[in-house]
Amino acid sequence: MPVFKQLLFPEHSRKLPAQRWLRIGLRTLHLIGISGLGGAFLYDLAPELWMPYWWLVVCSGGLLVLIELWVNGIWLLQLAGLAIMLKLSLLFSLHWWPQAGHWVFITVIIISGIISHSPARLRHYSIWYRRRLDERDHRPQQDI
Repeated sequence: MPVFKQLLFPEHSRKLPAQRWLRIGLRTLHLIGISGLGGAFLYDLAPELWMPYWWLVVCSGGLLVLIELWVNGIWLLQLAGLAIMLKLSLLFSLHWWPQAGHWVFITVIIISGIISHSPARLRHYSIWYRRRLDERDHRPQQDI
C-alpha cells in the first residue's frame, strides 16, 4: 500500500493527547468566530470589525480538519467530511458571487446544525460505499 494511503488511512485510528478536550476547545473557538463573522454576512459590517473572527474561524476550523485527518482519513469518505467540503466550497464561491453572502452564510449554518446534531449513522454514512463507515472499519476496502 502506498505510504500516502497508510498515512491517511492507518490500520488503527490514532489519538492525540487530550484529544477530546482539544476538539471541544477548538469547536468553542470556532463557534465564537462564527458568531462574530455573522456581522460580516448579516449586517454588512466593516471588515476591521469582523476580520479577527474570520481568522478565528479559519484557524480553528483548519485545526479541527487536521485533527480529523490525523486520527483517520476515513472522515473524508463520510457525510461529516463531505459536509465540511461542501461548506468550504460554498464559502469559496463568494469570491465570484459576493452578493450571495447572506444566503451562503445561513446555508452553511444550516448544514452545520444538521450534520453536527444528526445521528452517527448519518454522519458516518459514505455515499461511495453506501453504508456507515466507522473508525473501527480502519480501511473500508483496499481500493481506497
